[in-house]
Amino acid sequence: MAKPLVIGIVAGEVSGDNLGAGLIAELRRRLPYVSFVGIGGSRMRSAGLHPWYPVEELSVMGLEVLSKLGRILKIRRDIIRRMKEEHIDLFIGIDAPDFNLTVEEKLHASGIKTVHYVSPSVWAWRQNRIYKIKRAVDHVLCLLPFEKDFYDRFDVPATFVGHTMADLIPMENDREMARRLLNLNDKGLYLAVLPGSRTGEVKSLSPMFLKACQILKKDFINLKIIVPLVNSLQKGIFDEAVKKFGQELNITSFIGHSRDVMAASDAVLLASGTATLEAMLIGRPMVVAYKLSKIAEMIARRLIKIDVVSLPNLLIESKPVPELLQDDCTPEKLAAAVSRLLRSDNQELLDAFKAAHLQLLKNADELAAETCISVLNSQN
Repeated sequence: MAKPLVIGIVAGEVSGDNLGAGLIAELRRRLPYVSFVGIGGSRMRSAGLHPWYPVEELSVMGLEVLSKLGRILKIRRDIIRRMKEEHIDLFIGIDAPDFNLTVEEKLHASGIKTVHYVSPSVWAWRQNRIYKIKRAVDHVLCLLPFEKDFYDRFDVPATFVGHTMADLIPMENDREMARRLLNLNDKGLYLAVLPGSRTGEVKSLSPMFLKACQILKKDFINLKIIVPLVNSLQKGIFDEAVKKFGQELNITSFIGHSRDVMAASDAVLLASGTATLEAMLIGRPMVVAYKLSKIAEMIARRLIKIDVVSLPNLLIESKPVPELLQDDCTPEKLAAAVSRLLRSDNQELLDAFKAAHLQLLKNADELAAETCISVLNSQN
């Protein structure tokens, strides 16, 4: 019998858990004797991961990182130690570059092969990280088409694998069917509101988004607000914000179901992040918002090399998605931008979304798995 393979895999948040689940399923289909250990969420666990820690331990942002830094560093040291003791055959870090690149560098230096899935945004900011990536990984799996060109310039092996969401989400998404799945009225005007996938985002953005909805309600009397939250903790935080800023609104909230909620909507108001790509693939016009602390903004302005932040605008040359960031992220400006979408057929925007969707159709799970196996079988 062949020696069982052990693959270490770490995802840092919900979007990484989704990618990891598909990758684990494809690797298990191709490798008869393989086990997976590391960090992931419910989907990766269902696919076959034996978790050492839950993904929530790493899914923090902003000042949360400072308060939990000691715990995160302890987990990282433990992951490195245990991966070495397990004599794993391959390590796959999914996103979370501040955590995973150090893990990858330490493991790579000890002779363990490493793959980083989801390119850090080195083409956008902190470009000197490319040298750490070059030391730390055998291969980078890129989600976006222009990322491979950047790695080629620095002789870092990279493959554009597309995005698993582009493979899973159909080109046409039936609005009425999504409403029936969520037990919503088939008729009416719906705005999907997504204040983020991290707890800190939900705390900071929910009041702003709800105030914008209050303004919109004056012009769109029958507007209904539908809100997916990642878990019960975040739903509790959002419900508290509703008591202060949205009691008069017609709000229906869900735990999970973000894809169905966006498909059921006429427009989407959301935090910058992976959900913007999901909204684009579903084919719903959106307004993207985000607000960093003043200190974080000062740091970001010195390091960021691009003038847009949402994934649709990075993919589409015309940059069609409204982005309201920092001082522009006000209830009044958010409401005005959403109002324009609700009053338009948005056909040019939706055509651009479909073209970008086609770019990302690569059978990502299969291509990522094949690339990981090639790294496993490589001699260097």
